[in-house]
Amino acid sequence: MAITRDEVRRVAALARLHLSADEEARLAGDLDHILSAFATLQALDTTGLEPMRPVDVADAPLRPDGAVNPPAADALLEQAPDRQGRLFHVPRIIE
Repeated sequence: MAITRDEVRRVAALARLHLSADEEARLAGDLDHILSAFATLQALDTTGLEPMRPVDVADAPLRPDGAVNPPAADALLEQAPDRQGRLFHVPRIIE
C-alpha cells in the first residue's frame, strides 16, 4: 500500500503539523516502509500457533498486597515547626 504525499498532508493537517516538502516526501517513504512491513507480517501463516504471553508482565516480581498503617499522628506532629494541639499550624495566606 503506497502512502501518497496528499495523505501525509491530510494527516499532518489533522495533527496541526506544518511540514516542508522534504519532510512530506520523507514521511511518505517512512510510512510506506512501515505499512509494507506490516503487510509482510500479515502474510505469515499463524494457524496452529498459540498466542504468546507478555514476558515482561508475567515474570515481574510482585510485592505483597497488604494494608500498611500510616505512622502515628504524634510522630508526624513532632517534626512540625509549629502546631496547635493535634494540627499543623501554618501562616495565614488569605486575609
